[in-house]
Amino acid sequence: MKINGKPYRTIWVAADGWSVEVIDQTKLPHKLEIVALKSADDAAKAIKQMIVRGAPLIGATAAYGLAMALRADSSDESLEAACAMLAETRPTAINLRWALNEVASAVRNRPRDERVAAAYARASEICEEDVETCRRIGENGLPLIEEIAAKKGKVNLLTHCNAGWLGCVDWGTALAPIYMAYDKGIDIHVWVDETRPRNQGASLSAFELSGHGVKHTIIPDNAGGHLMQDGQVDICIVGTDRVTANGDVANKIGTYLKALAAKDNDVPFHVALPHTTIDWTMPKGVGVIPIEERSADEVLKMTGRLPDGGLATVEIANPGSTAANPGFDVTPARLVTGFITERGRSAASEEGLLSLYPERRPK
Repeated sequence: MKINGKPYRTIWVAADGWSVEVIDQTKLPHKLEIVALKSADDAAKAIKQMIVRGAPLIGATAAYGLAMALRADSSDESLEAACAMLAETRPTAINLRWALNEVASAVRNRPRDERVAAAYARASEICEEDVETCRRIGENGLPLIEEIAAKKGKVNLLTHCNAGWLGCVDWGTALAPIYMAYDKGIDIHVWVDETRPRNQGASLSAFELSGHGVKHTIIPDNAGGHLMQDGQVDICIVGTDRVTANGDVANKIGTYLKALAAKDNDVPFHVALPHTTIDWTMPKGVGVIPIEERSADEVLKMTGRLPDGGLATVEIANPGSTAANPGFDVTPARLVTGFITERGRSAASEEGLLSLYPERRPK
């Protein structure tokens, strides 16, 4: 995708051939800043502080973090320590652990002098696979938008948080069908939930859509239900950080409420995901998926741009009040109309997922 006309991905190997550069997403949309990651500790910090975020990008960053750890020390002890350290950074998204397992599996049975090259090669493959996966998700989700456009002309789509290219390596999941629809000339407008407390919708999704030329309107998180009641939402498409075997969906806090509103108003509610986000080891998600509790400061404070162009963080809540900040919620499969994956679309159920991934059926 492009920023100011220049093609970007969210992560790439730097000119030195071993360090990694990423876009600092905490600075967007006000400032485009590139950050160099030169160690596993740097990668862990970038993930934990949400310099990088989004399940697929977290996985890619962790993969390169493990490669950099092995560059410093290719021993088994270093491998296991780096895997454990990186796995602790974000507990909810399953892609993180998948990517670490992929890189670790690529190096464990190799001689130490081959491990670094093998780790970097697998991390690079993970990135390329994600780009192709997201492109296919876009192709498989596009017909949903085309069907509405054929009936109504204009399509009003609602999305929550950021599941675009900034949350992946390129293209994105939930936003990929939107970009493809726009590129085909479909009249599409996107309702963008602000997605408190970090405002990934208002800052990141809006930044992406604006850069691509897609019409969009930022709305308060609580406005979606009203718009659905008023007939102004034709379809909802969101991303996810983990889908369990029965089709339950963990995504950014507030997704569950949108799914409830969509169900009550007969608005299709679809979840876009790559295969790496499916946790086949977890039978269900409600009450089981670990929910990350983030800093109360994200609720009590907000960062914005001043009239002079500078950035400032200010307190927005009553001084002395405490705040709870769960980062995710779980939407039961019964509220999800269907899944959009790189292999096609399916019902949000165990059988639906297995129809796309038959190799996962018990032998």
